[in-house]
Amino acid sequence: MQKEQAKEPSPLDGLTNPRAIALERFPICTRESSATLSAWRLAISTDDGDGAIYLVEISPDRSLFRGEGIFLGWPQQRLEPVYRELLPTDDEPPLEPQQLG
Repeated sequence: MQKEQAKEPSPLDGLTNPRAIALERFPICTRESSATLSAWRLAISTDDGDGAIYLVEISPDRSLFRGEGIFLGWPQQRLEPVYRELLPTDDEPPLEPQQLG
C-alpha cells in the first residue's frame, strides 16, 4: 500500500480569487533605517478586499516584507510566499496601470 503524500498548502489558502493588480517602485521608511528606501509594491485585489505587499531590499542579502490593507499584520513568513506566488512572470501580460485622481 502506498502512503499518500501530504499536499503542501498553497500560500494563497484563505484568500478568495487573489490577483496582482500593479507592481511599482515605492519610497518607504522603516524603523531600521533613517534613510528613505525604495521598495517594490505589489497591489493585490481579492474578493475579500484589497491590499499590497511591499518588498523592501535592505541590502543584497536582507529583505523585508510589509503588508497593507488585508495583509496588514501578516507575518514575514506568510507575506513572502504570497508575494512570490502573485508576482507576475515575464511571459504574462503587463499589469493594469494605477489610475490617480
